Amino acid sequence: MASEVMDRTAGEQQQVRLEEPLFKVLFDGCPQERVAAGHHLFMQDDEADRVYGVIDGTIEIAIYSEGGRKLVANIETEKSLIGEIGALDGGLRTATATCLTDATLVSVSRRQLFDRIEAHPRLASAMIGVLCARLRWVSAELGDQALLKIEARLAKRLLLLCKLIQDDTGWIGISQSELAEFLGATRESVNKTLTDWRRLGVIEIRRGGLKVLNQAALEKLGSAPDA
Repeated sequence: MASEVMDRTAGEQQQVRLEEPLFKVLFDGCPQERVAAGHHLFMQDDEADRVYGVIDGTIEIAIYSEGGRKLVANIETEKSLIGEIGALDGGLRTATATCLTDATLVSVSRRQLFDRIEAHPRLASAMIGVLCARLRWVSAELGDQALLKIEARLAKRLLLLCKLIQDDTGWIGISQSELAEFLGATRESVNKTLTDWRRLGVIEIRRGGLKVLNQAALEKLGSAPDA
């Protein structure tokens, strides 16, 4: 299964991807669709009838409380799968998927998904691998939320965002409010921590974005045990 599913190490953001040959098998013959930034692929609690593959672009996966509070659960980029849980079990969508950038997508219906799994048995083991990787990611996130202070959680997130959405000049286009949503923290606590790090020369901040200047310092902060 390790040869069929690619992900990151435990404790990091899971960019769950099928190996390229299986990605092609799953979406063989499916037309590409160009979707504008801000478009919702689906909303939390919608009926789940499709699984999406990302050709390019960045997709935010977010969970909302009944009161409207938002928690960013994941950010997906090229060759990631989106919506496979609901498509596999036929239940409702567990989160809202929104395009952060213009994106190119392919998709298959739930019926097509199972037809292709039946025709290509390796897809079945690969999809199990995807689900296991998701579960490991959720378990690691719950551990971070319960055991790590805001400084360690924020450091880990910034290192992740460097890998996912940092531009060619090193800037990460994300606001402090969006970072707070990504952590399940308050904007005030994120602002205080970032201000301290800017003063220490760890990061640089501008409106709507930041740049990591000292990655080693963030790695140390992200791995520090809770006091």
